Amino acid sequence: MRGFETVREALQALRANKLRSALTLLGIVIGVFAVIAAVTAVDVIDLYFKSSIQGLGASTFSVERYDYVGGDGPERYHPPLTHTQVQRLKARTGGGVAVSVSEQFDRGAKAQSARHETNPNIGLYGTDAAFLGNFGYEMRAGRPLAAQDVENGRPVALLGSKVAEALFPASSPLGKDVQVGRVQLQVVGVLEEKAGLFRDPNTRVYAPITHLFATYGGGGRSMDDVRVRAASDARLPDAKDAVRSNLRVIRQAEPGAPSTFNIESSDFLRSTFAQFTRTLTTGGALVGLISLLAAGVGIMNIMLVSVTERTREIGIRKAVGAKWRNILWQFLLEAIILCQIGGLIGIVLGGLGGNVAALYWDIRPSFPWMWAAVAVGGVTLLAVVFGGYPAYKAARLDPIESLRYE
Repeated sequence: MRGFETVREALQALRANKLRSALTLLGIVIGVFAVIAAVTAVDVIDLYFKSSIQGLGASTFSVERYDYVGGDGPERYHPPLTHTQVQRLKARTGGGVAVSVSEQFDRGAKAQSARHETNPNIGLYGTDAAFLGNFGYEMRAGRPLAAQDVENGRPVALLGSKVAEALFPASSPLGKDVQVGRVQLQVVGVLEEKAGLFRDPNTRVYAPITHLFATYGGGGRSMDDVRVRAASDARLPDAKDAVRSNLRVIRQAEPGAPSTFNIESSDFLRSTFAQFTRTLTTGGALVGLISLLAAGVGIMNIMLVSVTERTREIGIRKAVGAKWRNILWQFLLEAIILCQIGGLIGIVLGGLGGNVAALYWDIRPSFPWMWAAVAVGGVTLLAVVFGGYPAYKAARLDPIESLRYE
């Protein structure tokens, strides 16, 4: 039997039992969908995470007041890392290392302009002149905070992109006054839109930290984020050593005693998240594998039923000259076509389902081409493994007994 005729016969057999074929297809679709959707979603999340921490570049690291223990969160908090200590650190490390802070003064503030206002979901942060480079922001319009703004405690502000769009939808915010929480600030710049991992960085307003200290108080509070940037990637180890030794002196750590702070670079975050994404991918693949195994049992069942129903047909084919390998190939091809159709549907639906996260975060979609190829190969193997026995059984039927079968 020629290949084209074999394919045509296989498709006719599947069309003759539409409901049974559809139910078998459903199992394959669910299995492949689980694998592709999980892998696609993890890939999208990984892209979002990488774009979120792009500000923490290869030459940047953070100084924190607590220690981590694996994935269980902070083990213990050390004494506050104050702005005064950060200022002393700046003076001791010199100009080769840029030190910057970011401290939240109001979490649910409402921002108001002359004509518009926002929801009470604006974060008011204090920072300094090294803010842009250390925290990975870029300017959309206006100028960044200057050293004189911080030294003199000027009431100026940088608006996040969403804050600027909400307060000044049809005009430039530069030079305009805004009320954010307890302070009235003059807008000197608007920040470019930036991806955020957990909180939206585009709903923030940044002002000189000295001005916010004067209004909100709390000069002894611990800084939310202390970010340090070395002059280059190659200078990062030296910068870490300098910060560690100087900060130990500033925080009066005894010789030989552990430091009362922690230094973390982007490598730690990336390795931790990479391990997390690998776990998610493995979990999704295992769920899909279990579903595919269940679908394989269904394929074997439908093929065995098909062999039983078509016993007389098999006998007639053998009587007119069909060889056992023709019968084997026909039934095996039916299983392969069934699996390929289900696999392709599962791949398409899985890709669409996994990219829901991309639509939510407004980032470019992703598609796991490698995993799609693995899925195609996997369902083919599934068809051969679970469809092989029914096809072999059909090929080995005795033609005389088959013709007598009712």
